[in-house]
Amino acid sequence: MAKKDKHVSETPATQALRRAGVDFSEHPYDYVDRGGTSESARQLGVPEHEVVKTLVMQDERAQPLIVLMHGDKQVSTKNLARDIGAKAVSACAPEVAQRHSGYLVGGTSPFGTKKAMPVYVEATVLALPRVLINGGRRGYLVGIAPAVLVQLLGAKPVRCAL
Repeated sequence: MAKKDKHVSETPATQALRRAGVDFSEHPYDYVDRGGTSESARQLGVPEHEVVKTLVMQDERAQPLIVLMHGDKQVSTKNLARDIGAKAVSACAPEVAQRHSGYLVGGTSPFGTKKAMPVYVEATVLALPRVLINGGRRGYLVGIAPAVLVQLLGAKPVRCAL
């Protein structure tokens, strides 16, 4: 379970959520380099399928976009490109992702990004009752209703899980 005694200061993500009046829970955990969603899910005692990773990707014109995916799934870039009408989609290099989002890789949130980017969410994420997603810092997730992803970010549902 989340450590209740660990104070987490505001991030651009939590500021954006509070400004929008979104109800969210806070879930700090001990960040492990390259631990990913399996590590955060293990520490927090939740299914990895309910932990949503925020991936900064780009199309063939190097235009950035965000993909929200179940922690235990991968993105089919071929299916994603077809769904969004792009010729190709690929992951951004970490330094490029950081420049677009304003967040360190491992602490990327779709909320409060430095640059406005289109957001796509794996459709099955929206069927979950609640998800944990990065709160804008390594070792910090926030719990939200998946509908917030559509309401606040304008996330468009796609089918690209592998």
